[in-house]
Amino acid sequence: MHKTLKAALSLVALLAAGTAHAQTNCGATTGRVNIVGNEFPAIKTVAANAAKCQTGALTVKSNLTANHQRINVQGMQGNPAEYTSAVIATSSIVALMNENVIRPLDALVAAHGADIPKNQLITIDGRVMAVAFMANAQHLVYRKDILAQVGAEPPKTYEDMIRVGKLIRERGILRNPIGGAYKAGWDLAQEFVNMYTGQGGEFFKPGTPEAAINNPRGVAALNTMKALSELMHPDFLTHDSNGTSAEWKAGNVALMNMWGSRTGVLMAREGNDPKVADNTAVAAPMTVGGGRIPATTLWWDGWTVARNISDEDARATFLAMKNGISPAILNDETMGQAVWMIAGYKPAPVNQGVIQTMAMGAKPYPMLPYMGLLHTALGDGLAAFFQGRKDAATTLSDIEKAYATAAREKGFLK
Repeated sequence: MHKTLKAALSLVALLAAGTAHAQTNCGATTGRVNIVGNEFPAIKTVAANAAKCQTGALTVKSNLTANHQRINVQGMQGNPAEYTSAVIATSSIVALMNENVIRPLDALVAAHGADIPKNQLITIDGRVMAVAFMANAQHLVYRKDILAQVGAEPPKTYEDMIRVGKLIRERGILRNPIGGAYKAGWDLAQEFVNMYTGQGGEFFKPGTPEAAINNPRGVAALNTMKALSELMHPDFLTHDSNGTSAEWKAGNVALMNMWGSRTGVLMAREGNDPKVADNTAVAAPMTVGGGRIPATTLWWDGWTVARNISDEDARATFLAMKNGISPAILNDETMGQAVWMIAGYKPAPVNQGVIQTMAMGAKPYPMLPYMGLLHTALGDGLAAFFQGRKDAATTLSDIEKAYATAAREKGFLK
């Protein structure tokens, strides 16, 4: 596998998604389609449009859940695979490729996907392995009214975020003014990836799969995260994106780093407290430690086709998923759900955080075949630091050791 994923993630490429035409029909009448993926609004839209392909002899089902990464590999390892398509993101495709459960799409693209813009074709080692449909990133979300109460501008650095958070607490406006997806596991690891990237850190020794996070930049990243956590809900280690969003909707949070794909539901009046929704705004990601690189990572979301299914089901899945991301899905309701890599997309105000993330030159999530092992080790090991059981250097050292064990088992390290 190449050490980097050759996906077109430039701002121009993402917003100039070619001249694909809306589908009038799916082109498949028989087969089985079963989609697994995350549960946020943009993916729900894609799955719902794919389901429109269902006929008497073509079934289309989906399982959209926050636990998708725990079940997608297992669900595609059987023969035949339970799931015929996994909706994945920049990091999660690696696990599927390492386990050899998804198939190259070149033949299907040649037969049925000539109108898919090239910038949506995720190519690894010369083979198309996924079709991307949206860009995503974490960036600042803030409450305009609360910042106005303390006379603060939207923070541009994490140091400013901490300062403003303390001011909001001191004024008695909110007890826990900062939110974040700090749930122990994948989410907490991702926040470290963001912060360490912003500190200018490199995850591995150059040209090797040997982890290299136990250094002053890693310690600084953890200390900044600890300072943020002290302004969060006491149960922050249980809050994933859903939990943090619930805290926001309840009016308990004024500042947070959140996925662009989640912000639309926070700014929508329907189902929300109008005072919270109307005062929710997005801004560029923050920097940290005097750095110029945003403390975030740039992502794409896309879909794959399982290897262990019949050619008939693979064809049906490809055509249904292609219909799922056709320009026909774009309307007033869906336009703001994502930064769509689809012809006809027009950025909405809610998307400006992701747009600014790209404009600031944010780094893509590191797409190395062994990065998933480090991410898992981070997720397993970071909580000890936030619970006060280990200091930063010991935490990072133990994570490197856990990663090394896993990397040796997988053959990346000798």
